Amino acid sequence: MKQNWKVIIAFAVIYFVWGTTYLAILFAIKDIPPLLMSAMRFLLAGVTLYIFCLAKNEQHPDYTSFLKIMFRGILMLVGGTVSVTWVEQYLPSSITAIIVTSVPFWFVLLDRKQWSNYFSNKILIIGLIVGFVGVALLTSFSHTGSPDSPQTARRTIAILVLIAGGIAWTSGSLISKYKPTGHSLIMTTAIQLIVSGFFCLFISIFSGESDHFYFPQVHSIAWLGFLYLAVFGSIITYICYLWLLRVKPAAQVSSYVYVNPVVAILLGGLIGKESITPLHVLSLAIILFGVLLINLSKYKMLKAKKTRTKYQVTNKKYTNEKYCA
Repeated sequence: MKQNWKVIIAFAVIYFVWGTTYLAILFAIKDIPPLLMSAMRFLLAGVTLYIFCLAKNEQHPDYTSFLKIMFRGILMLVGGTVSVTWVEQYLPSSITAIIVTSVPFWFVLLDRKQWSNYFSNKILIIGLIVGFVGVALLTSFSHTGSPDSPQTARRTIAILVLIAGGIAWTSGSLISKYKPTGHSLIMTTAIQLIVSGFFCLFISIFSGESDHFYFPQVHSIAWLGFLYLAVFGSIITYICYLWLLRVKPAAQVSSYVYVNPVVAILLGGLIGKESITPLHVLSLAIILFGVLLINLSKYKMLKAKKTRTKYQVTNKKYTNEKYCA
């Protein structure tokens, strides 16, 4: 029963909090360059968790495990999370959140261990097609200005970066799911955050992004957004996500994309004053319908697998009892 409550609370956190981070990012990057903000966010969260680990005498991973943890953290945090932060310079938070709903499609396409089950299911394949139609519809009508304008080019690049970030996030998630290092969840999270923070800081300095940045110019709303992202987005929610990957199927954990865009769109329109068009709503509905088809198919396969396993165990037990008798 206690485990069930933990699962419910963890899902509630990733459903709601990650939906609010899109708006928090929008506020934070108004005054703080995106890569520098991500570096500060990850380092603050990572160092805080690491101090907590030291206080609890958590075991440090060996060199091989450290490299594995580091690589997964860069895939998920730098590839996935930072891509969202960088993209919001050029795309509204609502559109960004809608495109991120394509993550479950990458879970299907990249989860090779499940391909024999996935691609033998017609409903799942239809779900993939429907979802990509929704993404294509959104990206096709999200451009403004002439096709050759710099703004259109930047938005196109931003969309491609966001899609690549989704692939990186999914890859890191699947590696974490199928090849766990066996180390403490808190220590693993702390290492991933710290390494990703220094990685972002290096890129920010090398790219010259932070050359004209001055701390006194940062307004209080940007600092509030940054602190919210560090505490709630990077510590609480990320830990909940990694823990859920350990105890629940990856496809089920990815269902947070149902709620995140709705929260992001509502907050973006009400607080961020972003325009929400009927095309945005239509695209979101099409994508989520595709995700629904995918998850329904996978839930049915998972349920059937559990039923077969239960039957096999029961049948084996009955056979053994009969033999012993």
